Amino acid sequence: MKVDVLLGLQWGDEGKGKVVDVLTPRYDAVARFQGGPNAGHTLEFEGKKYVLRSIPSGIFQQGQINIIGNGVVLDPVLFKEEAEALERSGVALKRVLKISKKAHLIMPTHRLLDAANEKRKGASKIGTTGKGIGPTYTDKVGRNGLRVGDIFHDFEEKYAVAKAKHVDMLKMMGMEANVEDLEQKWFEAIDYLKEYELIDSEHYVNRLLSEGKRVLCEGAQGTMLDVDFGSYPFVTSSNTVCAGACTGLGVAPNKIGEVYGIFKAYCTRVGSGPFPTELFDETGKKIRDLGHEYGAVTGRERRCGWIDLVALRYAIMLNGVTQLIMMKSDVLDSFPTIKACTAYKIDGAETRDFPFSIEGKIEPVYKELEGWSADMSRVKKEDDFPEAFNRYVAFLESELQVPITILSVGPDREQTIVRKSFK
Repeated sequence: MKVDVLLGLQWGDEGKGKVVDVLTPRYDAVARFQGGPNAGHTLEFEGKKYVLRSIPSGIFQQGQINIIGNGVVLDPVLFKEEAEALERSGVALKRVLKISKKAHLIMPTHRLLDAANEKRKGASKIGTTGKGIGPTYTDKVGRNGLRVGDIFHDFEEKYAVAKAKHVDMLKMMGMEANVEDLEQKWFEAIDYLKEYELIDSEHYVNRLLSEGKRVLCEGAQGTMLDVDFGSYPFVTSSNTVCAGACTGLGVAPNKIGEVYGIFKAYCTRVGSGPFPTELFDETGKKIRDLGHEYGAVTGRERRCGWIDLVALRYAIMLNGVTQLIMMKSDVLDSFPTIKACTAYKIDGAETRDFPFSIEGKIEPVYKELEGWSADMSRVKKEDDFPEAFNRYVAFLESELQVPITILSVGPDREQTIVRKSFK
């Protein structure tokens, strides 16, 4: 068997959580392969709304195994809060959730370092969520990190060494490291982690495959936030692309099956960084309001714009996407004309290729399409799509050269239309 991978193709917030929830009944296990509690996946069903930060989005289905992989960075305190809330809602979490021993731990001092780094950058700050994600990945790469499995191996000594290093760094940046209050909750949360099955996830996942079990790998953030291929330096600290599933779970490249790429019918971005199709007018505000474009974890306003096909083609290439999933089609219901960026104009020259940097002056080249002026949230099957909507989908498939097999027409899991071409 091979794993299937599901990931975002834009700047995050594409709706991955909902799709994972919808697809989970087809799988035996769902495994998260990167990111931290800065990635909020929102799910809505049966009139209730849930936001998941670290726990995979397959947790609400029918008893499938859910795995937090080695590529994830885990804040024990936030995990404990999230897990206890799910348990109170009736989810038998300890029975179905497994955590990789090789996942790195976010320490209280990582949060302080995150805040200090952003303050030092001033106007050029990245716009992080302040959760300590970046400093944790920095320690991981620098071989100074603490891992979940360290809980059982000279943990207090390892913690003290890592903390002392962070305190020295904070002093050099002119900040005091007052973490005593945070530490009590943190160590309590460490004890809580011990109540879960902590696994060698690389062996666990590959054993599932050898037994013929189906595994879905869940990514966080989006391709354009990838530390190597995204809009650097305004990116996250991990590999959000399909290759991240290999390193974040211990799965060989030849074990990758279907790659589901998720995108919105328009485009959004949170935090700082370039955004070629961003709209600063009433149209952008209307998209934000209709799409309820506010961060699931932070509550921050998302920047909104028309769909960027230059960036999408690039993301599809990097990930080897085999099927596309379009989210929030219903948000554009009332627009008489819809625009799609098909190329960039840079220094007077037009290009369809994503450039080295998008920080300079880029003029989007737009194709205008007729809006469908219909309430998509009421559509139940593909045969009921308005003709103008069919033309929009056909246009995107022609531009992207990959079939769009699933479309979302509303926030609820039931407002998901699987097309006949879905594999």
